[in-house]
This record gives sequence, C-alpha cells and structure tokens, in this order.
Amino acid sequence: MRILDRLEEILIASLMGGATLVIFASVVHRYASGIEFLYPLVSRIHMSWAQELCIYMFVWMAKFGAAYGVRTGIHVGVDVLVNRMGPHGRKSLLLFGLLCGALFTAIVGSMGAKFVIDLASTDQTTPDLEVPSWIAYACIPLGSYLMCFRFLRVAWHFWTTGELPHHDASHVDGVEESEPLAKEAVYR
Repeated sequence: MRILDRLEEILIASLMGGATLVIFASVVHRYASGIEFLYPLVSRIHMSWAQELCIYMFVWMAKFGAAYGVRTGIHVGVDVLVNRMGPHGRKSLLLFGLLCGALFTAIVGSMGAKFVIDLASTDQTTPDLEVPSWIAYACIPLGSYLMCFRFLRVAWHFWTTGELPHHDASHVDGVEESEPLAKEAVYR
C-alpha cells in the first residue's frame, strides 16, 4: 500500500508541477513574441499544444487527487445530518455513504473503461498533441477505480475500527513543533 500511496502522491505533484511549468513557458512565449527584437527567435517555437496539455494534466490530477482526498480524509463531505445522529445511526449512515461512493465510482470507472476501450479501436487523436485520444481519457477508468478502491478501504477501516481518516490542516509533514514554542505562541 505504501508504494501505491507514494505513487499517487508523486503523480499528483508531478502533474501539478508540470502543468505550472508549461503554463509559465506558454505565457513567457506569448509575451516574448510581442517584443520586436525577440520575435525572430520566439516565432520558431510553437506552443499551440500547451493549453491542451495543461487541460489533460489538470483532469488527470483531479481524478487522482479525488482518490487521494478519500484516502486522507480531505474529500468534501456534508455531515450536518450525520452529526445529529446517535452512534449506531451515524456508523450505519457513514458506511452507507462510503459504499455509495464506492458503487458510484465503480460505475463511472466501468463506463469510462468501456469508452476508452471503444476509443482505442479508432484512430482518433487529440487536436494539438496528436496522441491517441484513449491515452488522454484513460484517467477516467484509472482514477475512478482507484477512488472506488479508496472508498472500500476507508469503509473497511471504519467498519473494523470506527475511525475515519482525518486531515489535520495545521500539520506539516517533516516539521515538528517543539513544546516551548507552542506554549509561547499561546501566550502572545
């Protein structure tokens, strides 16, 4: 599981960083092409593919980011009704919600897999990048099945331990707060 968790995090971070670099390069290219003495150099570089690539990168990032959100407990949820229930009703409703999330993502993943398989049998390519379209859309079944797997793991963990993943927004990995600094900050 650690390998899958780490691979998921690396994929999301790489897509986010790569998209940021591509957008930055595209903006610099656009503004440099408006400068008269740079135009002869910049006009030879074509960046028409940058927008399409960034769109696909952000879609892939969003699909795998949603699975990451389920795993870490940062996925959006409305818990007003859940918090008003007793312990048994709360556990039942949370399990029902997690299993509904797993079912929904399994359906989306299966429909996406059928779409990608059908698309792979064609010669359709993306407009600017000219890569097979099925590669761009493969994030639908892959991300959805990963999210389904994450829902099932969270549901199993909740069923056996009664604990949901919790994200502490104030915690930063690799940074430990020493006790005296924490007390000093409270008094200020």
